[in-house]
This record gives sequence, C-alpha cells and structure tokens, in this order.
Amino acid sequence: MSDGASSDQLREGLSAEDAKLVTLARATRARTGAAEGAALRDLDGRTYAAATVALPSLAVSALQACVAMAVASGARGLEAGVVLGDAPAVRTEDLDALRDLAGGGVPVHHGAPTGVLDGTETT
Repeated sequence: MSDGASSDQLREGLSAEDAKLVTLARATRARTGAAEGAALRDLDGRTYAAATVALPSLAVSALQACVAMAVASGARGLEAGVVLGDAPAVRTEDLDALRDLAGGGVPVHHGAPTGVLDGTETT
C-alpha cells in the first residue's frame, strides 16, 4: 500500500467484518480528502461509510453522517464502527449519536488516516 500501512496492520486483532469497516473508512476519507472517514455496520450486516462534512452552513462528523445514513435506511441497531482521522479518541458527541441509535456496548475502533488503529472505545 502506498501510504505505508500494511494489510496486516489494518487487520491485526480485528474480525474480517471490522477490517472491512477500516477499509471503507480509509477509502472514503482518501477519496474526499476530508478530515475523517468513518464506517458502521448495522445489525443486518449493512455497512455505511461517510466523510466529515464541513460546509459553511453544515458541519457533521464522519461518524455522525454514518449514523444519519443508518437511521435513514431503517437500521434498528449497530454492531461496530470505525473512525479514522487525527483525533486521539472518538469524540463524546459521536459516541452519544451511536448510543442514541444502538444503546451501550457497541465497539468503535479509531486510528490514523492510514488505517492503523490505536484504540477501541465502547458506547
């Protein structure tokens, strides 16, 4: 991979389904050049990927955009999420949005834009 992150680094310690979320979040962020990329998987196995929206009249984090897409698609809950960017942890307001839809116990992996993860938080 051209950014220095190997496939093994992306997948170490993750299920195949969560590794797919890392790939989706990374690709979405890279495609848009946004500050963050995120991806979620709902209880039916559907995935949602989004990037940060930073317009003069609308600001939404990548994870919040994913939650909005999941809600608009009729998701009843979430299994896992990933957010990639420069922040050292998942923001409280992002965890709150996930918790509003899915309740407690949803793992959210976070890491660098390259896809190398540095931690997991839970709603």
